[in-house]
Amino acid sequence: MQFHHHGYVSGEPRVQNAAGTGIDRPADLPDEMDVLVVGSGPAGMLLAAQLSQFPDVTTRVIERRDGRLVLGQADGIQPRSVETFQAFGFAERIVSEAYNIAYMNFWGPDPENPGSIVRTARTEDYALKISEFPHLIVNQARVLDYFAEAALNGPGRIAPDYGVEFVGLTVHEAGEFPVEVRVRHTAGERADTERTVRAKYVVGCDGARSGVREAIGRKHLGGISAHAWGVMDVLVNTDFPDWRTKCAINAEAGNILHIPREGGYLSRMYIDLGEVPENDDHRVRQTPIDEIIRKANEILHPYSLDVKQVAWHSVYEVGHRVTDRFDDGDEGREPHVFLTGDACHTHSAKAGQGMNVSMQDGFNLGWKLGHVLTGLSPASLLTTYSAERQPVAQQLIDFDREWSSLMARKPEEITDPTELATFYLGTAEFPSGFMTQYAPSMIVTDAAHQAAASGFPLGKRFKSAEVVRVCDGNAVHLGHHAKADGRWRIYAFADAPVAGEASALSEWAAFLASPASPIVRHTPEGADADAVFDVKVVYQQGYDDVDIARVPEVFLPKTGPLGLTDWEKVFAAAPNAWTTTDIFDERGLSRDGVVVVVRPDQYVAAVLPLEATDELAAFFEAAMLPAR
Repeated sequence: MQFHHHGYVSGEPRVQNAAGTGIDRPADLPDEMDVLVVGSGPAGMLLAAQLSQFPDVTTRVIERRDGRLVLGQADGIQPRSVETFQAFGFAERIVSEAYNIAYMNFWGPDPENPGSIVRTARTEDYALKISEFPHLIVNQARVLDYFAEAALNGPGRIAPDYGVEFVGLTVHEAGEFPVEVRVRHTAGERADTERTVRAKYVVGCDGARSGVREAIGRKHLGGISAHAWGVMDVLVNTDFPDWRTKCAINAEAGNILHIPREGGYLSRMYIDLGEVPENDDHRVRQTPIDEIIRKANEILHPYSLDVKQVAWHSVYEVGHRVTDRFDDGDEGREPHVFLTGDACHTHSAKAGQGMNVSMQDGFNLGWKLGHVLTGLSPASLLTTYSAERQPVAQQLIDFDREWSSLMARKPEEITDPTELATFYLGTAEFPSGFMTQYAPSMIVTDAAHQAAASGFPLGKRFKSAEVVRVCDGNAVHLGHHAKADGRWRIYAFADAPVAGEASALSEWAAFLASPASPIVRHTPEGADADAVFDVKVVYQQGYDDVDIARVPEVFLPKTGPLGLTDWEKVFAAAPNAWTTTDIFDERGLSRDGVVVVVRPDQYVAAVLPLEATDELAAFFEAAMLPAR
């Protein structure tokens, strides 16, 4: 963590200085705003945390509840989400309170006594095999708390406006604030009163029954399968030996997905309630909790549950829906209203994807709104949101449909008892959140130079690796240094010469200081040199062979009102006493040097040779505007 660059800090360093709209932020919802976020779920609160890093943008979040969420429905946290938490500054804290999934066990009918279940497989969880981040279980409410803290501690000092619900909106063809929004107060002295506010952009994070989606005429496409599940968070005493291990249980009486929760005692159970008749008309959703518990005990035989407390329960029918478009734009008209999370994609809860994909919706959109509204990028950037996120949602639906079908099978339909375990491990990268790959666009180049950095696939998330920080010799993860502050990352992986010698890197560094440089062209006058672009270098040598005094100045920028040198942008690849890895080998990086450009949401945007300075400049010319 870096601080003191704006002067000595003696208090909590996560609390940044208020700036822009964060100074004397009005308590009441203003009549006009840049961004109105409807709903304070995972996508909405991530948006709040991200846009708090753009304090010149007026952002408000309305929520019909009168306070914070207490009982969250979602609880599965995939590794990509933990990586995102790292960028927002709270990964270590949430990991410490979460349940870490180390194994997933599988149970099936006992061949000698089919009415009872036996363990058929014990598998290591996939998370730490493909990432340095774990697979967690933690209450959605705590995730929202951490994002709320990041939003409030950011320069924009954003906090939700509780007790305000969305009523409707109209998008006008012209005007600085073209979206007219009707809202209603649901609590306090103004309860039941309506008012109209105006915004430049509105983001619907308001769930599966989204009023924002309905207001812009978008349609949920898909349907509900004829299968129902009961879900309950319970405190129990039991003789089931795997109570604190994630389990998929397939029995003659039905199926259970069992997931231990945080805190050491609580667990969540998804209990198969069977096929739903065509004429049921959703009556299955009224299944009483006593029946759900009875069904769980029937499936678990010869083991049993003595339920002491039910913290939360529900019944749902598996539905798979994707909205026809994630914004209100069309050919020739740029969008002003966006949909995220359950407002534009719904599916079963058993794959643990809903909250995770919703947060990535917010991460994708947040920096784009910030860049457009601060004049860094053209409004056309916002068209990439739906183009990028809608295919991801469809892939999620396809995956979840297959996983749900496998989970719902009857024992006689299973020919290979290890099939579910094999599927769970074989598809690990998708549920982890690491298979997302955005297509070429104004913010993702084609793959002409991909071979120079094969381990950083274009359009996929930047997969971190260890390097050695030259200024102090510490082994650190290169990607963990990137915070969710809305900046582009440009990583220069040096060619063979050492620092100070003539090289392709030194010529590239000279270009970055020239008038043709994207840093010069797109950084606002008077801003810090690294306010928009965070440029780092990784040398091939060991850290003790890199003379930091001979490193080009572009990698040692002076920032803040005191003009202090930032020493933490220079790294070495060769192993030392603290790391055995070489990032050039780990990520297939050309020893002739290569530049990797990473978007503010951590996805690889460009891979270029050091000599391709014209291509680097042209890429940013398309994605950004000249500095004001």
